[in-house]
Amino acid sequence: MQAAIVARFLVFSLFLSSVFSTVAGAATLTPDFAKLAKKLKPAVVNISTSKNVAMKKRQHPNGDPFQEYFEKFFESPRQHPYKQQSMGSGFIISDDGYIITNNHVVKDADDIKVKLSDGREYKGEIKGRDDKLDLALVKIETKAHLPVAPLGDSDKMEVGDWVMAIGNPFGLSQTVTAGIISAQGRVIGSGPYDDFIQTDASINPGNSGGPLFNTDGEVIGINTAIVAGGQGIGFAIPINMAKDILPQLKDSGKVTRGWLGVSVQMVTQDLANSFGMDSEQGALVAEVIKDSPAEKAGVKGGDIILEYDGHTIKEMGELPRRVAATPVGKKVKLVVLRDGKKVPLEVAIEKLKEGEDEDAAVTGDRLGLKVIDLTPERAQQMRLQGEKGVLVADVQTDSIAERAGIVGGDLIREINGVRISGVKEYNKAIAGVKKGGYLKMLLRRGETSLFVALRID
Repeated sequence: MQAAIVARFLVFSLFLSSVFSTVAGAATLTPDFAKLAKKLKPAVVNISTSKNVAMKKRQHPNGDPFQEYFEKFFESPRQHPYKQQSMGSGFIISDDGYIITNNHVVKDADDIKVKLSDGREYKGEIKGRDDKLDLALVKIETKAHLPVAPLGDSDKMEVGDWVMAIGNPFGLSQTVTAGIISAQGRVIGSGPYDDFIQTDASINPGNSGGPLFNTDGEVIGINTAIVAGGQGIGFAIPINMAKDILPQLKDSGKVTRGWLGVSVQMVTQDLANSFGMDSEQGALVAEVIKDSPAEKAGVKGGDIILEYDGHTIKEMGELPRRVAATPVGKKVKLVVLRDGKKVPLEVAIEKLKEGEDEDAAVTGDRLGLKVIDLTPERAQQMRLQGEKGVLVADVQTDSIAERAGIVGGDLIREINGVRISGVKEYNKAIAGVKKGGYLKMLLRRGETSLFVALRID
C-alpha cells in the first residue's frame, strides 16, 4: 500500500516537473523587450520638418481691373505665407551622423531638425533621396560618436518572427511597440518596387522612417505605411532593399537603376502545366523591348526567366526589383526555360534612363489584357493622384476584355469586390476564376466610374 502511494507521488512529481519545465521553456521564447528597448532607443531619432507655404492670392471672380484694391479689401492673415510642419522618425546608421528615414518625411522640407533620445538637437541635411523606394539619407554634423542601429538581414526573417518598432507616433517620442511579422512580400500600390514586410506591431502616423528590429537588435525594416482605418497592420521596407542603394545615396545623392528591357507576367498553374513545369515559379516574358539588353542577350517572348544573377526567381515581381538593384554595366547570367529546356544566357545590364519605364510586370492574360502598375509618375500624368489599381496598357482584338468594352487607359480598381493595388493582386484575382465563371470589374474611365462583367470562356 505504502509502495503504491510512493509510486503515485513520484509520478505526480514528475508530471509537475514536466509542466514547470514546459512553462519555463515557453517563457524563454518571449524576447526581453525591455532589455532590447534600453539598448536600441539611443539610436532612434525624432525628425521634425517645416516648409514655407505661400497662399494663393484671392482672385476677383470677374477678373476686375481693380484687382489690387480687391486684394487689399479681402486681405487676411491666412493669405500670408506660413510654415507647414510635420514629424517622423529615423535611425542612426553610422557614428558620424548618417540617418535613414522615409523620403516622404523630409521631401520639400526647408528646415529639418533631428532630436536624439537624450534631448540633443541638430540641424539635418538631406544627402540623398529615392522617390521610388521612399527612402532618404539625412546627415547631422557632430564631433561626438553617436550610437548606431546595426543593420540585419531581412531575407532571413519569417512570418511569425518577433519584431519591435521604435518611433514617434503622434509625436510621442521614443514609443516602443512589439508584435510579429504577419506577412511578407506585400504589394500595396505605393510604387514600382513594392515588397513590404507586414507587421502587427503598432505603427501610427509619426512612426514613418523609424526602425523595425528583430530580436537580435538588428534593423530588418523601415516603418513606412499604415492602412487607413486599419488596426494591427503596418508595412516596412525590407532593410536589404535599402542596403542595396545606400552607397549611391551617400556618394551621389540619387539612385541609378539597372534596366533589362522586358515585360513579364505571372506564371499561373495553367501556364506552368502548359510549359511542363512542376510549380508556378519564374517570370514569363510577354514582350522584349527593341534594342534592349534583353534583346541583345537573346531573350525571347515566351521565355520563362527562372534564375537571375544566381538567384532563383520565385515569383514575377521579384525580377524587376533585382534588375533595378543591379549595377549598371554588370554582366548577369540568366537561366530561361525555352521549349522545355533550360537555356543559359548572359546579359549586360544598362542604365534605366529618366522617363523610361522600369522592367514592367505586365500580363497578356486569359482576358486579353496587358496591365501595368499605377506608379506615382503615371498617376500624375493621367490625373489619377490618390487612386489605386492597375492601368490597361493594351486590349487584344476580339478578346473577352474587348467584348466587355474595356479600353486602353482604363484603371481597374476592383475585381469581384476586392480592391486591386497592383499587378500581383490583379493576377491572383483573375487566376482564381474558373472557366465559365464571371468577373465583375470596377473601372475608372476619365472622370467616371463604371462596372463591367466578363464571362471566362
